[in-house]
Amino acid sequence: MMEVMVLAALLACAGAALIPEPEVQVAVVEKPYICKRKTKNGDMLLVHFEGFLESNGTRFHSTYADNNNQPVWFTLGIKEAIKGWDKGLKDMCVGEKRKLVIPSSLAYGKEGKGKIPPESTLIFHINLIDIRNGPRSHESFQEMDLNDDWRLSKEEVKAYLKTEFEKHGSPMNETQHEVLVESIFEKEDEDSDGFISAREFTYVHDEL
Repeated sequence: MMEVMVLAALLACAGAALIPEPEVQVAVVEKPYICKRKTKNGDMLLVHFEGFLESNGTRFHSTYADNNNQPVWFTLGIKEAIKGWDKGLKDMCVGEKRKLVIPSSLAYGKEGKGKIPPESTLIFHINLIDIRNGPRSHESFQEMDLNDDWRLSKEEVKAYLKTEFEKHGSPMNETQHEVLVESIFEKEDEDSDGFISAREFTYVHDEL
């Protein structure tokens, strides 16, 4: 009996393994002749978009019509938008237009959202207007890593914060900087070695 149960469990696992992961269907509608840079996780993207329900073609949002024709910024790869955007907008050029067909599991799932019913497959038409380095991008890490040792010391983080605060007209005293730096390291220095490595340099917190 035990052998039968084990065999059944193995067959169930094997069957589950055969179920493919949901994918985003990506169609490049228009692409510029010159592409100086492609999108990657951590980049801030400025996009115009229109979203439709696949089931009946209803448009549920448009930056052209619903946002005073203003594009929107979001950061790629940090779950700031739906998973389907994080998957479908990588390696994209400024001026490129894409059509994404996103299954519900990579969109709003069983709950739905607003005008989007539960279990809805979504279609997006997206136009990439601009790309900028995100606050947690590889470029930002390099800017902070003053001695190029691929890890951030407390002094390096403090120097960066001081420059950023002064740039925005908000100087802080030494004590305030110390408290903020200690808070950052408490959250991000996972191995408590006194440095924030490139791996630990996540996209979660807003201080940096």
